[in-house]
Amino acid sequence: MRVYFAGPLFTPYERGYIDECAAKLRSAGIEVFVPHEHELAAPGNSAETIFGKDWEGLSEANAIVALLDGPMVDDGTGCEIGIFYGLMQSDPSKKGIVGLLTDFRGDRGEGHGLNLFLLGCIEAAGRVCRTPDEVLAVLEGWR
Repeated sequence: MRVYFAGPLFTPYERGYIDECAAKLRSAGIEVFVPHEHELAAPGNSAETIFGKDWEGLSEANAIVALLDGPMVDDGTGCEIGIFYGLMQSDPSKKGIVGLLTDFRGDRGEGHGLNLFLLGCIEAAGRVCRTPDEVLAVLEGWR
């Protein structure tokens, strides 16, 4: 199974947490595409280059895991979720979308504090999890 790991990647903390989660998935035998492992390795990449590389990762993935933490979901992450949902409509190899929401601000009641359109997209194709272990369990069920 190949997974695209979407999430904000602009601080060392964000990248570090994504790296930890990706390592956990990889140790379970899941192939993980992590965008910052590609983009940061080549400074000065254009928007066209970054989009092309990420499109390749998304189109080859069987599932997407999206880190939803923060006061608002990262705009690139939201875009990646929407693109993957669109790909799912015509490609049976696409298994689903898993949101990872560890931020306790997500305990604000209905919708976990997420934009309800985005939440609806995720729930139409998967679910929101609170821990990396829950994410792994969902992915294992899709293998």
